Amino acid sequence: MNLVRAEIGRLTARRFVQLMLVLLVTAFGITVATTLAGSHQPTDFEIRVAEARAEHQRADAMRWYADCLGTDRTGTPTPDGRYQGDCADLDPNRIDGSDFLTGVFVFDRQIPALTYFLIAFLCLFGFLVGASYIGADLTSGGMTNLLLWRPQRMVVLGTKLGTLLVGVLGLSVVASAGYLGAFRLIAEVRGLPGSPDSEFWTDLAGTVSRGLLLVLMVTALGFATATLGRHTSAALGVAAAYGVVWEVGGRIVMGIVDVARPDQLMLSSYVVAWVGGEIRLWALAGDCAPAAGSGYCDLSYSILWPAGLVVLLGLTLLALGGAFAAFHRRDLA
Repeated sequence: MNLVRAEIGRLTARRFVQLMLVLLVTAFGITVATTLAGSHQPTDFEIRVAEARAEHQRADAMRWYADCLGTDRTGTPTPDGRYQGDCADLDPNRIDGSDFLTGVFVFDRQIPALTYFLIAFLCLFGFLVGASYIGADLTSGGMTNLLLWRPQRMVVLGTKLGTLLVGVLGLSVVASAGYLGAFRLIAEVRGLPGSPDSEFWTDLAGTVSRGLLLVLMVTALGFATATLGRHTSAALGVAAAYGVVWEVGGRIVMGIVDVARPDQLMLSSYVVAWVGGEIRLWALAGDCAPAAGSGYCDLSYSILWPAGLVVLLGLTLLALGGAFAAFHRRDLA
């Protein structure tokens, strides 16, 4: 218990952690303030005009939706009704008058995208704090001094990791509640709440929950990478190298050699699939065989959240396993 209290004190006392917390609050504050300044409560006239435009758009969408399903308005199949994609994207019921309001923050329409922004910033915070928390101790000799007091390497490293994850999770929960609550308040006073139903709240809760787990995994990856490299900069270098060499350079090379589904080999695809529940991607034309009796073929394929969880969790456990194994036999002098 003394070790846990000591680690909590070390974590909260670190100036870098305090600086990152200030930057996190600043980023969220700017986002909220920008949204507040750019929104207003719509007048009755604006709402009527938006509803008229939405009704006109629904009439067009009905035709596109029927063609996508391969039926006409009477339900009779049509031979040329084909669409490369998900017909649900064309469902006229998805069109709402609030989509045509300008300068109005609509909570149920815009908060999903803002939630992804929240998760991205929390992931950045967790990665940097996780890497610096262990990296600073390894480079400054703090870890050596700590092991002189408690000469149990696995216990010390495990306590550090546990304290870090609990601290980041607690902060993320509080930040998420404050962030979403602020936007809900904006919708009430200078926008529109929309029509959030039980499905909306379920989807939003699922996105936030998956996002918080992603934050923990990214934090653990930063911690593990810095432990393996014995320095905070090692984690930053690995992250930068992966992004430049593989996510950018790898895509270019795979495009040149005509790899059919390069997105399946990118970690970012599984991150999006995990947080969003699903990601739809498109293969190269050479990977598609036209459907019988038509000149069209469906180039799309999906990665679902279970695949994203398996890949991300597997990578996290592999990195942590390597970090603990290396730390167990490493000379820290």
